Amino acid sequence: MEELRISPAEPRGSPGQEQQAAGVGILLQIMMLVLSFILGHVLRRHRFYYLPEASASLLIGLIVGGLANISKTETSIRAWFNFHEEFFLLFLLPPIILYPCSGFSLQPKPFFSNFGAIITFAILGTLIASVVTGILVYLGGVMFLMYKLPFVECLMFGALISATDPVTVLSIFQELGTDVNLYALVFGESVLNDAMAISLYRTMSLVRSNMSSGQNFFLIILRFLETFVGSMSAGVGVGFTSALLFKYAGLDIDNLQNLECCLFVLFPYFSYMLAEGLGLSGIVSILFTGIVMKHYSYSNLSDNSQKFVSAFFHLISSLAETFVFIYMGFDIAMEQHSWSHVGFIFFSILFIGIARAANVFSCGYLVNMFRPAHRQIPPKHQKALWYSGLRGAMAFALALQSVHDLPEGHGQTIFTATTAIVVLTVLLIGGSTGTMLEALQVVGDGHDDSLSDRFEGNNGYVAPSYEGEESSTGNRFKMKLKEFHKSTTSFTALDRNYLTPFFTTQSGDDDEHDELFHDPRRGNF
Repeated sequence: MEELRISPAEPRGSPGQEQQAAGVGILLQIMMLVLSFILGHVLRRHRFYYLPEASASLLIGLIVGGLANISKTETSIRAWFNFHEEFFLLFLLPPIILYPCSGFSLQPKPFFSNFGAIITFAILGTLIASVVTGILVYLGGVMFLMYKLPFVECLMFGALISATDPVTVLSIFQELGTDVNLYALVFGESVLNDAMAISLYRTMSLVRSNMSSGQNFFLIILRFLETFVGSMSAGVGVGFTSALLFKYAGLDIDNLQNLECCLFVLFPYFSYMLAEGLGLSGIVSILFTGIVMKHYSYSNLSDNSQKFVSAFFHLISSLAETFVFIYMGFDIAMEQHSWSHVGFIFFSILFIGIARAANVFSCGYLVNMFRPAHRQIPPKHQKALWYSGLRGAMAFALALQSVHDLPEGHGQTIFTATTAIVVLTVLLIGGSTGTMLEALQVVGDGHDDSLSDRFEGNNGYVAPSYEGEESSTGNRFKMKLKEFHKSTTSFTALDRNYLTPFFTTQSGDDDEHDELFHDPRRGNF
């Protein structure tokens, strides 16, 4: 634990000196943030995709930490850059999760048209990736290829490292203009798989702590559902409460817009802290609060307030994520990690790639069994989805937590490996994304047209049609799919006829609602 946290130096004397040191630390962090944003802007302006913004932030942290070590001033730097994991988990992580999850950066039509596929990749795929990674890491330890961890701890590592954060890839997707359906798949999976990854991690952590009590498999599943469903219910409840408040409180007048914006910003944080206080997952809770508030509460705001809260969440999300990447680079240069287990890092990267392939291609095969021929996910898009599995803030946060959960140095080993994996995937995969897109010939699939026009034009994926009779297995799957469509249509009607009129000032036939919930004739998968 002492290795994880950047602890302050020896007592510096008077309170004035401590205040001065704190001011220098804040100044240093602001300078690094400013440099990161300027460098990111220059790189983006010159379309230099080999060094994305996240990679630039990592390198700035590495350079500052390396210079501190060379100049023998690391003790002072540690005192100035006094970073605690509580600050990360409670203040930096919520906006990083909230902005993409709430859908402020989301084009709703392609997202909801591919919603069934997104759910498959995010839930079933994350489960597959977690289990495969855990088993391979355990077998690698048994075969003396890498540092050996107990099986449950391997599953914990598999769960935390399965959380993807392709923010770098998505920014390049936008710049180069890729297919909107591919963008929706990568974006949607990254949004929803965080909830699955953290629920799996917490479940495995609970299993490990209660192994001596001999809990059976049923109780493990029950605990997983308790964490996930409880957190989701808390988030949805807070979201609906905020929708009713903004609908009936009459805050959308000129002299109350500041109050309106303040309350809208505070509700997601309330959801996060409520779930954490109840022993649930704040991340899952704030995820669903963001989704509900975007669909119901957001439309109850005045026009000026809508513009402000959207810009504000984007602002704090960018600041928090940039700071996290800077800190990860700084942490590698300054902290004493368990670099003696280089084999663990190397084989973990290899196993993660194998697990990611098992996730994407098995789920892609399953989704294509449900889809008609003209909406199949093409192999080149599946390869791009596999390549886009960068690790970021969520994996780092869970690895940070593992230092508490796993004693005897195991947590420190996982933390070191996760930090190295995040850095390597962001630097190597993020920097080569443009080349990958060109090699797979998915660049410019719709760069010149608006997202909505492109979506309406191709109505989802367009792939070559296949001749021949369908198998009886495929027919059975399609029968089940029709039943699923009926339930989806029922929920859409419920939302249009009851939920939207009750929680918002809109009617169920408004255009915005039609954008958010797709035409059921297109199918969910």
